[in-house]
Formats: sequence, structure tokens, C-alpha cells
Amino acid sequence: MNTRQLFQQYLAQTSPAPIGLEIISASGNYLTAADGRQYLDLIGGISVCNTGHCHPSVVAAIKKQAETYLHVMVYGELVQSPQVAYAQLLASYLPAHLDCVYFTNSGAEATEGAIKLARRLTGRTEIIACNNSYHGATLGALSVMGDEYWRNAFRPLLPGVWHYDYNSSELIDAINQNTACVIIETVQAEAGVIEPQQQWLQQLRNRCTETGTLLIFDEIQCGFGRTGKLWGFEHYNITPDVLMLGKALGGGMPLGAFIASHSQMQSFTANPVLGHITTFGGHPVSCAAGMASMQVLLEEHMVEAVQAKERLFRELLVHPSIKAVRSKGLLIAVKLESPDEVLHTLTHCLEKGLFSDWFLFAANCIRIAPPLTITEAEIKTACDIILSSL
Repeated sequence: MNTRQLFQQYLAQTSPAPIGLEIISASGNYLTAADGRQYLDLIGGISVCNTGHCHPSVVAAIKKQAETYLHVMVYGELVQSPQVAYAQLLASYLPAHLDCVYFTNSGAEATEGAIKLARRLTGRTEIIACNNSYHGATLGALSVMGDEYWRNAFRPLLPGVWHYDYNSSELIDAINQNTACVIIETVQAEAGVIEPQQQWLQQLRNRCTETGTLLIFDEIQCGFGRTGKLWGFEHYNITPDVLMLGKALGGGMPLGAFIASHSQMQSFTANPVLGHITTFGGHPVSCAAGMASMQVLLEEHMVEAVQAKERLFRELLVHPSIKAVRSKGLLIAVKLESPDEVLHTLTHCLEKGLFSDWFLFAANCIRIAPPLTITEAEIKTACDIILSSL
């Protein structure tokens, strides 16, 4: 068997037709396949590789920590300096009340932890989420995912979860004294890049405050400069009670987190003790890599360049087949006529050395979410390939 056949035989498959490229290396904004072909990466590991693939500073941090110690004990029992240093760095760039970090293995686990925290603090069980939202695929996260196609096969899920349209007054009206939390993406990603309306977001914040409901922002995809600010909520002057992070948080290593106030997080320490626990969450190598990546993001001023790169994409992506372009920073949805046209176009792009994707709840849109390190010349190349493929 060749490697592709072994991949299909021994690894659990998630679709009947995986892309199946055999990648042997990745550097900067490019992937290299086993046949030697290079692909300009417009996905960035689904908003993971914000500072590019294998940034030298991130690789150096991984090597240094790997030579120091790997796993030593379940999360929270021993003082592990990579966790402490990274949590302190994150808190220093967040609002004052978001000062306590719980590291997890992934964004989905961050969702699970945030839901548990909301139930623990409020004593309530009902949750409000949005249609066409994505928060992970574990059972709790799946319960708040906003699409029945993905949920139905795994029912029964968490009871008391209500879904409403993003930006709808119905969602605001549904929040009451029984609502433990409202969990929303600061910018809806898998729906095809849908922004919140400023007035709606302010009303949401006010209603949560009035009813003692926790407002949870999911910035797993749009955090770490993806939208043109370090955190997506900075565009709207609204702060959450709980913030969920993942993807770019680990700099290419597996890492997630939910962040709240120190006093709120203390609720996990008693009645019961070990109210939330994980073996590998906040792995020291992942924390070292994530911290190095965040430092690179800040020191190389990558976030400040995002909006100019967004504008260039929008200027160049003009074609009769393109029905709309929705964007927030370097999170871009290019709307075509149909999902078939998207798949056809993506196939042609791949043949021409451009790697891109689509959205779970907007299959008629091409996903553009490259490393923030993408250059002006690479943007022009990418757009030329997309247009010629169309």
C-alpha cells in the first residue's frame, strides 16, 4: 500500500472524499506535497497558523521546552512555567476582568468548560446560541452548534438549548432569569463571515447584564489578529464575561482556553473539588509554542497590516461569477452561485498550486483565511488563480 492507501485504511475518515494531499513539509505560507509541488495556503490550518507555518521563533520555543520537560502532571496540580507565562501574557492584553485562564486541549473543550462554568456560576441550565454557529463537535459543543443536519444523528443532546438567528431581536427577547449563558461567535465564521450589528450586540450585552446571564464570546477562529484587531470584540466596544480561544492560540500546536475572572474560576475548586479537570490541557510544549507565536504576532506588527491585505483581496476579487465578498480582516467568504461551483473552482485552484476550502454552513462560499504573513505579491497570485479558475 502507498501512504494514501494506508491513510484511508488506518485513520478514521471524516468524509467520503478527503482532499488527500500528502504533505511532507510546511514553511511560511506554503505547503509542500510528496511529489514536490508547493501550494500557497489560503486556509492556514483553518485560522490556526496566523504567524505562518513553522515560524523559527515558534519552532525554537518548541525545541527548548521539549528538551526541558513534557507532560508531568494533570492540569492545575503543579506549577508549570509555560502555562503561567502564557496566561499572564494573554491577561495583559485582555480587559481587566478577563484575568484567569483555563487551558484546554482544543476549542471544543473550551466550549465544554465555558458551558460548565456558566451553569456552575448561575445555577441555571438553559443556554441560548445562534443558528449557523459552530463551537466544536463534542456533545456539549454540538448541542450549541446551530445546524440540525450536524446535530440530529447524535441526539439526545443537552436539553434546554435554544437557537435563534444571529442579529435577531428574537434572541434578545428570549434571554431571561432561566438563561445561564448566551454563547455566540464574535464574527460568525462557518456561516460565511457574518458580522454582528453594533446596536444588536450592545442590546445583547445589556440584556445579559440585566438578567445575570453570562455572555460568552467564541473567538476560536477570529482571535489573534484574524479580524484586524487582536480580539474580534475590540471592533465593537463590547466585552464578554467569558472568552473562548483556540486554533491560533497554540501557534500550530493543540491548545484551547476559556478565560473569565479569577473569582468566577474559583467556583471549580470546591463543591465539587476538581470541578473541571484535564490531563493534557495546557501542555507545556503547546503553551511555549503559543506564547512564542503571540509574541511574534505582536513584535512583528502583523495585526496592523491585516486590514490593508483585506482591502487588496476585495479590490482584486471581482468577477461575474462572484456574487458577493464578505470579510472581516483576513477572514473572507467569496460567494458563488452554488456549492458545486465552489468545489469545481477549488479543484482548479488546487491544480494551479492554491489550497483553499469552503464553509460548513455556507458551502456556496470559498474560504479565505491565510496566515497573516501572506504578502501583497502572494495575494495577487492567489486572486489571479481564483479568477482564472472561475
